[in-house]
Amino acid sequence: MLTSLLDNDFYKITMQNAVIKRFPYAHARYAFINRGEHAFPEGFGEALRGEVDRMATLRLSDEEKRYLQTTCPYLDPTYLDFLAGFRYDPSEVTIEQQGSELSVVMEGPWYRTILWEVPLMALISELWYQLRGVSVSEDDEALIEQRTREKIELYRQHGLKIAEFGTRRRFSFAVHDRVVKALRHYGGEAFSGTSNVLLAMRHGVKPIGTHAHEWFMFHGARFGFKMANSLALEHWVDVYRGDLGIALTDTFTTRAFFESFDKKFAKLFDGVRHDSGDPIEFADATIAHYQRLGINPLSKTIIFSDALTPEKVERIRAFCQGRIGMAFGIGTNFTNDIGVAPMNMVIKMVEARPEGQGWLPVVKLSDVPTKNTGDPEMIALAKKVLSMGSS
Repeated sequence: MLTSLLDNDFYKITMQNAVIKRFPYAHARYAFINRGEHAFPEGFGEALRGEVDRMATLRLSDEEKRYLQTTCPYLDPTYLDFLAGFRYDPSEVTIEQQGSELSVVMEGPWYRTILWEVPLMALISELWYQLRGVSVSEDDEALIEQRTREKIELYRQHGLKIAEFGTRRRFSFAVHDRVVKALRHYGGEAFSGTSNVLLAMRHGVKPIGTHAHEWFMFHGARFGFKMANSLALEHWVDVYRGDLGIALTDTFTTRAFFESFDKKFAKLFDGVRHDSGDPIEFADATIAHYQRLGINPLSKTIIFSDALTPEKVERIRAFCQGRIGMAFGIGTNFTNDIGVAPMNMVIKMVEARPEGQGWLPVVKLSDVPTKNTGDPEMIALAKKVLSMGSS
């Protein structure tokens, strides 16, 4: 199912480079979280094991390396040489199935295990449909292209910038490829790129992404919750020196993030990404934060990326127009909108072992409390340290 090392989201590559530069001795443990309580069919774990084992043969081709050199000049030659020699190690992934329940755990050096999350989710999603006999007909393929065209043309009419973020819960690679092809063909200036590096290369569009929650979650374990946001931002700036300037806000709630996002960071970063909670409340708080710092919000951008639909995008556009820059990262609504229910699942870092320390649970305190992840005692400690109360 996976044919390229670059069939991954771009933020995994940018974070891997940063981890190598700043935390080469750190270890990490990730786990599959079945939020939708899906019942997996018999043989699913075995099929997934086979796909994971085959990933050991993937390597960066010379053409792919040249693409990254040309497209991403902030990825230095030492990193690209490392990536050219990188091979997935399937022994880092433990897969167990008990009845209809699936357990997937990844463990190893952080700079290696960081690449597993997105392709594993894509495999789980595609196998989920395949092993249950859910397929796409020629008529379905035409409908997928038509729906994609209608969506991107609607966004184009409103003058919006749209990126595709749907690798993790796609119906299949074939559907994903068809969607990006349609976006490229019909989107014009409205289509800003895709998070999937292989498809960005294949269709001649920009790879989109910066960092994810795990970057901040690790900093919370390594440096403490009070310092996590500011040091995560500082280390990102140290590595990328002004490139890749969109900051993720909600690892320890947006309120805690803005307490660390002072004038220095607000000026250094091009904008912020919204990933949970009410988007209008978030936009209002972001605009107010920039204004308090004496920064014109129209010089900054919010990337909205939380379960977006055309209706949700229109509501956000109406609020933000003329007040702050905006762009949108749309995932499942592009790559898994074929009339079947998409999976509700994530893979998250659950523990970290910074250099010279033991294993520590890591946590995420979402703006939506039901999306909090991590050890309950550590979540309670984080809330106490960040003065959030016990709710």
